[in-house]
Amino acid sequence: MRLKEIYDLAVAMGIEKDPRGKAEIERLLKKAKEAHDRAPDKEKEFLDPEDLTNPYADTRILIGDPRSEIKTVLAGIDMEIGEVILADRLREKGTDIDLIISHHPEGKALAALNEVMALQADLWFQHGVPINVGEALIGRRMKEIQRGFLPQNHNRATDVAAMLDIPFVCLHTVADNQVNAFLSELFDKLKPRVVSDVVDILRQQPEYRAASLNKTGPVVIVGGAENRAGKVLVDMTGGTEGPVQALEKLAQAGVGTIVCMHYSEKHREEAEKQNMNVVVAGHIVSDSLGLNLILDRLEAKGVKIIPVSGLVRVSRLAKKKVVK
Repeated sequence: MRLKEIYDLAVAMGIEKDPRGKAEIERLLKKAKEAHDRAPDKEKEFLDPEDLTNPYADTRILIGDPRSEIKTVLAGIDMEIGEVILADRLREKGTDIDLIISHHPEGKALAALNEVMALQADLWFQHGVPINVGEALIGRRMKEIQRGFLPQNHNRATDVAAMLDIPFVCLHTVADNQVNAFLSELFDKLKPRVVSDVVDILRQQPEYRAASLNKTGPVVIVGGAENRAGKVLVDMTGGTEGPVQALEKLAQAGVGTIVCMHYSEKHREEAEKQNMNVVVAGHIVSDSLGLNLILDRLEAKGVKIIPVSGLVRVSRLAKKKVVK
């Protein structure tokens, strides 16, 4: 595959599983084009043309020629300086590494992480929270996250990749959309009665089973194992944690159990206050499941995947076999 083909496939998969729906994505892309067209000439050089076809600012080709032929990928959850140097060492030892795929964003994709958070309002809306309330809450949180990322040194890993001439792409929300949809469909189908059923359903997936064996799998942090699960909300996409205030609105809308990747102590305390159940499925393992669903599509096209950096690689093309 060409690098651009991998990127385009990942974006298309992200759109396909986006909780906002294809029509809303098309509206957002049209709005982005109108904004680009209206921008003053002095501002146009600062606009990202990728915004016209890719609604996920945290998913980008950061280093490399889009026409590059990709046969072998080094893929992981956090691909930072150490992993970039590992790719170079593997090359020295005779393993051709044509591309680094990072789940978590680096470079300008990290700096723009806040831009993908708006989809959380639509996810809450699907579970009964008025869209005007959701948009107001997430808007404030987006600005908070933007300010938090401003002082970071975003380009450390990509600078090293550029010096070593190793193509580098990050696939964040496009992969998070995969795991969010996958688990939402699973819970809708199996309809867990109590919270322990939620954990059992997660552990049926080989990624979560492997994580449980390593003490990093699903854990109930609010509520009891025999509590009724009620309406289950999978909260695994939209950049990063939303505002604490959203939990009250979700509880009022009838959400009984939240299944998430990770939870801050403030969020945990608020969920407890709202008498909700919270299952932390696991951060890196949930990222692994989402990324695996994209990597399977690459593997099916003949791309070799080498997993590192916490990626629990499971291929669903044949047997559900844990690679790492």
